[in-house]
Amino acid sequence: MNKDQDDSFEYRSVTTLKGVGPAVAGKLAKLDIHNVQDVLFHLPLRYEDRTRIVPIGSLRPGQQAVIEGVIEHSEVKYGGRRVRGRNGRSLLCYLSDGTGGIVLRFFHFNARQQANLGSGVRIRCFGEVRAGARELEIAHPEYRRMFENSVTAVEDKLTPVYPKTDGVHQTLLRNLATQVLTQLETGAVKDWLPESIRVQYSFPDLPTAIRTVHQPPPDVSLHQIEERRHPAQRRLVFEELLAHQLSLMQLRKRIQARKAQRLLLTSDAYRKFVSGLDFELTRSQQKVTAEILHDMSNATPMLRLLQGDVGSGKTVVAACAVLAAVVNGKQAAVMAPTEILALQHYENFCRWFDQDVYKCVLLTGKHKGKARAQRLEVIASGAAQIVIGTHALFQDEVEFKHLVLAVVDEQHRFGVHQRLALQQKGQRQNARTPGEVPHQLIMTATPIPRSLAMTVYADLDYSAIDELPRGRKPVSTVVVSNSRRQEVIDRVANACKHGEQAYWVCTLIDESEVLQCQAAEDAAAQLTEELHDLNIGLVHGRMKQAEKTAAVESFRQTQTDLLVATTVIEVGVDVPNASLMVIENAERLGLAQLHQLRGRVGRGSRKSVCVLMYHVPLSAQGKQRLAILRETSSGFVVAEKDLEMRGPGEVLGTRQTGLLELRIADIVREQAMLPEIKQAAEIVMRNHLDCVQPLIRRWLGTAERYGAV
Repeated sequence: MNKDQDDSFEYRSVTTLKGVGPAVAGKLAKLDIHNVQDVLFHLPLRYEDRTRIVPIGSLRPGQQAVIEGVIEHSEVKYGGRRVRGRNGRSLLCYLSDGTGGIVLRFFHFNARQQANLGSGVRIRCFGEVRAGARELEIAHPEYRRMFENSVTAVEDKLTPVYPKTDGVHQTLLRNLATQVLTQLETGAVKDWLPESIRVQYSFPDLPTAIRTVHQPPPDVSLHQIEERRHPAQRRLVFEELLAHQLSLMQLRKRIQARKAQRLLLTSDAYRKFVSGLDFELTRSQQKVTAEILHDMSNATPMLRLLQGDVGSGKTVVAACAVLAAVVNGKQAAVMAPTEILALQHYENFCRWFDQDVYKCVLLTGKHKGKARAQRLEVIASGAAQIVIGTHALFQDEVEFKHLVLAVVDEQHRFGVHQRLALQQKGQRQNARTPGEVPHQLIMTATPIPRSLAMTVYADLDYSAIDELPRGRKPVSTVVVSNSRRQEVIDRVANACKHGEQAYWVCTLIDESEVLQCQAAEDAAAQLTEELHDLNIGLVHGRMKQAEKTAAVESFRQTQTDLLVATTVIEVGVDVPNASLMVIENAERLGLAQLHQLRGRVGRGSRKSVCVLMYHVPLSAQGKQRLAILRETSSGFVVAEKDLEMRGPGEVLGTRQTGLLELRIADIVREQAMLPEIKQAAEIVMRNHLDCVQPLIRRWLGTAERYGAV
C-alpha cells in the first residue's frame, strides 16, 4: 500500500471523527475498528423498523414497534424477587392511544424520570412487545416526550443494530456510520471491485451498497435484507469472499514463483515399492498418488491437500511421495500432531522402506540430551533421508541437508504458520539452490466439505481418497441412554471374552482437563471392579508421554483387553483387533470429533460397533447429531452436516485465522457462489493487479492472512 492510500480518507484514524477520543478509540479497537474504513465495514447484524407508528391495538407479542400515546397513570410496584441489578420495585406506566393500551415497565429509574412520566404526558417509544400478567407490556423502551404543538417525524430509514462491546453503544456506532456515510458521495472511498465484474453480476456501486446496508430505505424488504439476500449485501458478500480468495491465491503465487527440486520416480521403482506392501492400493489411492507424483516431477513446488476418511490409507500415499524424494537422494519430513501418531508413522515407514538403504529417524519432544544430539546430527548430515516427528521438527536447531518434501499430517491441528515454518527450513538449507523450497503434501482425516476447502485452502490443490481399503467393513453405530449402562458393560465383557478388544472413551469437554482425566480414572477403577477378568488399561492427557505410549503399546500388542481413555486417542491409535468402542456423554462432542473417535475401530476384518451413550434429557441438536452418526459412516457426509450445524468457524478451529473473521459472508449460505468467486479472483489476478492488495486490506485488514513466505 503506497503512502497516498495510507493518507486517504478511508485510512484516517477513527479519532478524526467527532465524538472519538483516545478512551473511545480504545474501546472501538476491541471491535477491530481503527480507521474510517473500519467504520464503513462494521456492518449491522440486524435492523429495527422505526419508520412508522403502529397502533397499540394491533400489537402482538414478539413484535418490535414504534408507538405513541398518552400516559393515563403511573405507579411504582413493589415485590418480586430481588435479583442482581434490581431492587425489587418497578415503575409501571399505562399508555393508551385510543386503539388500545399497553404497560411500559422500568426496572431501573430515578425520581426525575418518574416525575417526567406522569399522567397526561404524551410519549413516543420503541421496544419489543411481550405478554404481561394481564396485558401486553414493553420492558425498558427507548422513549422521548412529545410536547404540545411539536411535530417529530419518524425515522426515514431502517435502524441498524451493530455488533458492540462494553462501553460502545448503538448510538455511538450509528453516529459514526452517519458521519462517514456523508463522505461517500465525494468519492472519498474508492471502489476497488472492477467494473467488468460489477456489470457481469449486476452489482450496485460501492457507495450505494454501503449506504443501503447501513441505512436501508423504508420500502426495502426487511425479510430480504435480514436474510442477506438484498443486491447491496450480495455485492459486499461477493467482495469479501473475493478478498479472501485473492489473499490465498497471492500466497500460492508467491510460493510457486520459487523453484523446487524435480523429483522423478520411475515406474519400476514405484511398482517394486508397491509390490512389497502386504496390501493392495485402492483405485482411489492409485489416482491420488499419480496426482502427487505428477506435481513432484515439476520444478514448481507442489502444494496439495489430501483428504481421506479415517482408515482410508493416506499414510501409504504419503509414503509413495516420500519414495520419490529418497530415490533421488534427498530428504523428506513427515510431521504429526502427537507423539503417538508420530511413532506409528515411524514404525510404518521403517516397515515399508529398507532401512539398509533409506535411514528413517524419529524426532519428538521426548528426545533429550545425547539421543537428541545424535538425531540432529544425522538429519543435518543427510544420513537420515526420512525424518518423522512432531512440532519438534520446526524448532530452530533442526537443520536439514536437502529437504525436498514436507508432509504435514492433520493440518488443522498445526495451522498454516507452522507448516510454512517447516517449508522455510527447506528454503534455508542449501546455499547452492537459493530460493528453492520443498514440495508440500498436507493431509487431513477430518474431512472438510469441498466448498469450504475451495475457500480455506485456495492456496492448495485438492485430492481426496473416497474409498476404504478392501476388507474394511463400515462401523455400525448404536445410540443408547446411560440408563442402559449395564447392558453396554456386559457387551464389552462378551466381546473381550471372544478375543476382541474395546475402547471406553470418557468425555467431559465442558470441564477442565483435570476433571476429564479424573473421570477416566474413575471409569477405569469402576470397570476394573466390574470386569475383573479383563486386563484394563488407561490413557489420558495428564499422564507422562512414556506412560501414554506404554499404555497404547500394551493395547496394540493385545496385552490389554479394554483401553479406557479421554479423547487423546482421537488421532493416531491403529489397533486392527479393536472392534468395539463405547463413548460416554457422546452428546457433549461435535460430529467431527465423534466421527474421528469412531474411526479407531473398524480397522480390521471384524465387524465393528461404536456405542454412543448419552445422558437424558437429550437436546434437539444432540438428537440430530447422534442420529446423523447412526445413519452414515461417511466422513464427507458428516463434514457437510457439521458445517450446516456449526458453521465454518468451529469446523475449522481457531487456528485457521482469517476466514473466521468474515464480516458479512456465510460460507454455508454462500456455497453456490464460491465457483464464481474463484473465477472472478482469477480475472482480477490476471487483469486488475492494482485492485488485489486494496481489496485484501479492506476486508482482512493489516493482519497477515497466513504469514509471509
